[in-house]
Amino acid sequence: MITATSPPRFLIIQTAFIGDVILATALFEQLHTAYPDAVLDVLVRKGNETLLAHHPFLNEVLVWHKKGTKYQDLWRLLRTIRARKYDAVLNLQRYGTMGLLTTLAGAGITIGFDKNPFSRFFTYQIEHRFEPGTHEVDRNTGLLKALQSVPDFQPQPLSRQATARPKLYPSQADYDAVYTYQSRPYVCMAPMSVWFTKQYPSERWVELIKALPNDLTVYLLGAPTDVHACDAIRALSGSTKNVVNLAGKLSLLQSAALQQGAVMNYVNDSAPLHLCSAMNAPTTAIFCSTVPQFGFGPLADVSRVVQTPERLECKPCNLHGRTACPLGHFRCAWGIQLDELARLG
Repeated sequence: MITATSPPRFLIIQTAFIGDVILATALFEQLHTAYPDAVLDVLVRKGNETLLAHHPFLNEVLVWHKKGTKYQDLWRLLRTIRARKYDAVLNLQRYGTMGLLTTLAGAGITIGFDKNPFSRFFTYQIEHRFEPGTHEVDRNTGLLKALQSVPDFQPQPLSRQATARPKLYPSQADYDAVYTYQSRPYVCMAPMSVWFTKQYPSERWVELIKALPNDLTVYLLGAPTDVHACDAIRALSGSTKNVVNLAGKLSLLQSAALQQGAVMNYVNDSAPLHLCSAMNAPTTAIFCSTVPQFGFGPLADVSRVVQTPERLECKPCNLHGRTACPLGHFRCAWGIQLDELARLG
């Protein structure tokens, strides 16, 4: 029971990938608006906790060591979570492991999506659907709406903004780390993706670099595993003075800080796109095999989606992307028009 002297304590669970955690931050903003005095904890998988460093609304970031000690660490987390006696657990994950954790959390209220195998044991099950015009952050908001129907939870009025925006909080040290790269106008490119069919071909990234004005510096962003691929793009562009490979050199929050000041950010349908949304950074989002109708498009004020104008029966071929084009032609990527892509305004 929530009382005037005991602010609600929430746990938000999102143990999926980087982009999913970034999009979940929109829910943090909404929870803080609705319950300004609430204690907000979040559970993420190991490696994603750095995204939430310095977040002003979070009390604690719990970390699931999924690799290696997956189930052993799950029981450690369960003991910790049950000891906290959360008033409500909001589970954004649709998979069984976190559904089981939610069910056994001992919370006053549990809320999650109906696609979770353990949803029958939740207090509230929220329908999860991929509908045109519905962004992932809107789907997550459904969990908050269910919470607000509970008499004990009396929220402050929420913003009338149609779609909440995720938000990250780079520190001053993060901004200082990228300051040296901001002496002249620049664009950022994040050319790689975990999934091949979400990734604009390297040859086309080279063509895009050559099509941009010569007075722009191009920063290539990515993980340490992307260093060699970005080196190859830089070498093939022939513009070794104006193209700088920063893959593996910046943290996620430092990359976000750099993207915020860019003339334009070119990104695939992957985590760097959502970094741009969280920083309200100008975004050109390249969709190859996937489509923005899945609900993962850009949310920045200045943003656009570029994809092939050709109507392909095979697009989209998959929700998350594939390791190779099933038909071998990859026309969803090769058909994207360079002139449209290179437009900065």
